[in-house]
Amino acid sequence: MNSLKRNPRDIMFYIAMVAPALLSYIIVIAYPVIFSIGLGFTEYNIFKPENTVFIGFKNYTRMFSDSTFWLAFRNNMFVVAVSVFGQIPLSFILAYLLYRKLVRFQNFFQAMVFLPMAISTIVIGLLWRNMFSPYGAVTSFIQWISGNPEFNFTWSLSTDTAMIPIGLVLIWMYTGFYMINFLANLQKLDSGIIEAAQIDGASEFNIFFRIVVPPLAGVILVNTILAIAGSLKGFDLIFAMTGGGPANKTIVLPIYMYRYAFTTRASDAYSFGSAISNVIVLISIILITLSNWLVKKLSPQEV
Repeated sequence: MNSLKRNPRDIMFYIAMVAPALLSYIIVIAYPVIFSIGLGFTEYNIFKPENTVFIGFKNYTRMFSDSTFWLAFRNNMFVVAVSVFGQIPLSFILAYLLYRKLVRFQNFFQAMVFLPMAISTIVIGLLWRNMFSPYGAVTSFIQWISGNPEFNFTWSLSTDTAMIPIGLVLIWMYTGFYMINFLANLQKLDSGIIEAAQIDGASEFNIFFRIVVPPLAGVILVNTILAIAGSLKGFDLIFAMTGGGPANKTIVLPIYMYRYAFTTRASDAYSFGSAISNVIVLISIILITLSNWLVKKLSPQEV
């Protein structure tokens, strides 16, 4: 920095290099975010922007008094729980099995687990919607193994169980991504420590929890943050599988926002949709901060 102060030419060169990226960031990210935050406190009509009125927290009061919002919030928390406590532990275990060479045909196993990530989310949603239908492959398979030709798989049609198939598909779809991430970091570990532990008679359980997990606390945190962020912005898979039904029982916050912002003709559709998006971002920040705090508490020396 001292050399920059002494040489104006270097300062101009630095500004010329940084300015395009900074300007792009302001236009593409910073301005829309700030505009959305402000829009959430107004009554904004896209066809008559000159009639925009500041209304304070009325959009948020309306939102929090809507039972559909709380249903979408509950479903989103279910998706977050499935992602954090389903995808992350399962992917870590699968990565560990591959790292320790505890499964045969490792390349094939790894490719099959990662395969869903290479398929379009909409295609996956339509595929599993058909499979979970009363006349789909799941029904036929259960009829075959149970010997009951009258059986119908109706979890997707029941208001009490409609989210369960979505949770299963989310685990199937995203576990491979986190598995590859964990496997790449496991391969950085010093294998000599594990070999020494085996010579000393350590069990596979102790090797996993006492030697492997602690150094990867930071990786676990990163994957947890990715899982939370993905859970709160997830739209396409659930929309393709259920559209938010039946009776809004699978609606999540992004679908709730989409319906109000883009499918209604209300004069305040965009401002109310912006308020919903602001709440989604706030929930994401809170959950990510909590995850960061918990990982630091559990292993402060590693993060």
